[in-house]
Amino acid sequence: MADALLSIVLDRLASLIQQQIQQEVSLVVGVETEIQSLTDTLQVVRAVVADAEKRQVKEELVKVWLQRLKDIAYQMDDVLDEWSTSLLKSQIERPESPSMSKKKVSSCILPPCICFKRVAGRRDIALKIKDIKQQVDDIANQSNRFNFTSRFSNEEPPRLITISAVDISEVWGRDKERDTILRQLLGKSCEQNLGLYTISVVGMGGIGKTTLAQLAFNHDKVKAHFDKRIWICVSDPFVPIRILRAILEALQGQSSDLHDPEALQQKIQESIDGKKFLLVLDDVWFEDYQLWEQLKHCLKCGGGGSRILVTTRSESVARMMRSTYMHSLGSLPLEQCRALFSQIAFCGKSTHKIEELEEIGKKIADKCKGLPLSVKALGSLMQSKNNKEDWENVLNSEMWELDVFEKTLSPALLLSYYDLPPPLKRCFSYCAVFPKDHTIQIDDLIKLWMAQSYLDCKSDREMETIGREYYENLAARSFFQDFEKDDKGNIVRCKMHDIVHDFAQFLTNNECLIVEDDCENLKTNLSLQKGRHATVIVHGSTRFSFSVTHGRNLHTLLVVSDNRCRIDSFPLDSFQQFKYLRAMDLRGNDSIVELPREVGEFIHLRYLNLSRCRELKTLPETICGLCNLQTLDVRHCVDLRKLPQGMENLVNLRHYLFTYYEEFSEQISLAKGVGRLTSLRTLPLFIVSDECKIEEMRNLKELRGGLEIRGLVNVEDVEKAEKAELKNKKHLHGLTLHFTTQTMQERMKKVAEALQPHPNLKYLSIVEYQVREWPRWMMEPSLLQLTHLLLSHIACQFLPPLGELPLLENLYIQYMSRVNYVGGEFLGSSSAIAFPRLKYLGFSEMKEWEIWEVKEEEGRKVMPCLLSLKISASPKLATLPDLLQRTPPLDLSFKYCNILQGKWPWLLKVTARV
Repeated sequence: MADALLSIVLDRLASLIQQQIQQEVSLVVGVETEIQSLTDTLQVVRAVVADAEKRQVKEELVKVWLQRLKDIAYQMDDVLDEWSTSLLKSQIERPESPSMSKKKVSSCILPPCICFKRVAGRRDIALKIKDIKQQVDDIANQSNRFNFTSRFSNEEPPRLITISAVDISEVWGRDKERDTILRQLLGKSCEQNLGLYTISVVGMGGIGKTTLAQLAFNHDKVKAHFDKRIWICVSDPFVPIRILRAILEALQGQSSDLHDPEALQQKIQESIDGKKFLLVLDDVWFEDYQLWEQLKHCLKCGGGGSRILVTTRSESVARMMRSTYMHSLGSLPLEQCRALFSQIAFCGKSTHKIEELEEIGKKIADKCKGLPLSVKALGSLMQSKNNKEDWENVLNSEMWELDVFEKTLSPALLLSYYDLPPPLKRCFSYCAVFPKDHTIQIDDLIKLWMAQSYLDCKSDREMETIGREYYENLAARSFFQDFEKDDKGNIVRCKMHDIVHDFAQFLTNNECLIVEDDCENLKTNLSLQKGRHATVIVHGSTRFSFSVTHGRNLHTLLVVSDNRCRIDSFPLDSFQQFKYLRAMDLRGNDSIVELPREVGEFIHLRYLNLSRCRELKTLPETICGLCNLQTLDVRHCVDLRKLPQGMENLVNLRHYLFTYYEEFSEQISLAKGVGRLTSLRTLPLFIVSDECKIEEMRNLKELRGGLEIRGLVNVEDVEKAEKAELKNKKHLHGLTLHFTTQTMQERMKKVAEALQPHPNLKYLSIVEYQVREWPRWMMEPSLLQLTHLLLSHIACQFLPPLGELPLLENLYIQYMSRVNYVGGEFLGSSSAIAFPRLKYLGFSEMKEWEIWEVKEEEGRKVMPCLLSLKISASPKLATLPDLLQRTPPLDLSFKYCNILQGKWPWLLKVTARV
């Protein structure tokens, strides 16, 4: 971790020196020499850090030395970021008038009071740098006493195979145990048992208890056998109200606002009364029999045959729960361990290479002592190594001899961690800030890494792309698990195994603090003297008074609630301490009406998440001084109507996230000057208005993901629409053009012509297009990458030749009231296969549609990949293409199509079957 921090500081030093030269801005005389000397000393210290990190496990003095080095590295990062921010602000404040353009030194063109502040600020930074230089010299001298071995870490992450190779190993070698648990869950021997039938799976950490429970929980027979299935991760500490609420939410399928334990118990009893349920309590630590009895009391009204499945590391927990059956889960057998290791480690390697390394691999697998987590971690590590010497180094590593890990952490994790380059080390260690079993949103994680400057961005590549690669590298090494995908197949969420989380906590040595409480009317006084990153977890509190002492060194503050919390008291003296904060997440807090104006003093802040703060009404104008801010998230802030006027000064803003509520007349939107926010990557909505002209989109060249454009009725002329240069925004993958119910056909057609998207577009929606003719770019096969298309409330009389789009997979057409015929024009004529990739086709609310015909031509195929066809609310439709009648798709649905269903009764049978 120290190596990772030093690499940040050295990169920042090099960047700042170059930035200073370019801007011709100078610090106090003599400091340049100090900076060069500081850089040289840091390089020397960094060379011994890798050895020190390994020795700290056994040598307490080395651990103390490393901790002091990390503290100094944090101080250096704060000072250098302050310096960088000062240079950036001087650039923003510099007048842009032509008469001033020849003047280069900002202090010469600003008012005297600002000049004085600027000089005083530079002197203050210079003094801090000199002080840090003395501390670094001192710690460098101390390092001589330890006789460290010098070596440099590799900065570049190794190229790894994708994480799918890791996923398939999750259930290796547990078939026998799975069948045993299934017999206990599905057996009838205790069907009429008056007590709760409890099954406990007991075993050491990393042995596969949770995986075994998941296998049983998700088995088809179990799904069919039980009326209700509930999965709860308990972990430590045991918080009764959190568990009760989690059970109720799992039963109801929605969040609960209840805070009273008795009310929760009553609702649970109502939900399971007479129903056969399976409750899994994963990772149980508590041994308090009274607490268990309280929880068990509300479960006794379940139907006969209900089961509770518990996973725990402790036999005493299983005995305390009066387990009906206890299964001791042992290590994986030797041969299965070796097979699992080989499956991962040798993935992608040649037969010759496998033969060369196979015997060493067996010995490495044997050292994992049958722990699946260790086997996967070591297998993932060796996957990237092809050199026999590297394999032998892992086999013979002294890490296997460390006693400290026998009861807590696996040497396999430490070996895998030491193999990481510094950027990945710091990104992994930062994950200790999340609570155990926390579902990590990967996009949020990457933004938090960005906020801490953890991503190595020496090249011109996107920070977000680098962050995604870092995540995939860590996932491929089995540091993450339980991956969840979105509807497009992208992995968007994951978790950390509790042992991996313990390991991350061990590495950070109290730098990441997690404070948890469940008291009603909570009053928490947090002492964060040693912490750099803090997470506050609130369970069931409707009132949360928050004060902080010793929080000036904090870089991250996350407030996590399992329900809607309310911070009633956030004292100003606490708030003012956070001067070095990089990331602040207060999402889901209903009592925040406004932020203190002092937030403008958080000059280092890069990530601010206020989403779901439903009573937030305004943001202070001072927020516009946060020139480092990269992410501002105000999604689902239903009362937030207006943004500060100076938003254009947020020159580093990359992700601006907000929610559009169509039912509200007054909407949050972008302020005047949005065109200056040239760093924007994420902008969900652009509303054209008097303040926010469409031509301002011209400079937003880096927009990515999806964009919706509304208010097109306010586009004054075509030339301004052309200046938006949508056709040049090559990174946009999704676009929604929302026109207007008003006519103005001629002007709207020209505006639509001018808004031609880039050919890279994958998702397109056109809504409320009240013009009878399509824009030219819809009549030509220009969008060759398009996969999803929605056409809604369109006034055109015919459909465009969409069959010529080679990659189109999803097509949905609705509310086209002027269309009465669909024929060859829909297929197009330029390709041998019409709709070659189309899988899902839907029509709805086509009130005048009467005929759909396809004239089949010899040698031409039509919709060969179609899986689903759904037509609804098209009462006049009387004909279908012959090809659809001969070979209907697997998923066929017709609703409110009276003539069609009367003419072809077999359609009713097909629809009913689906």
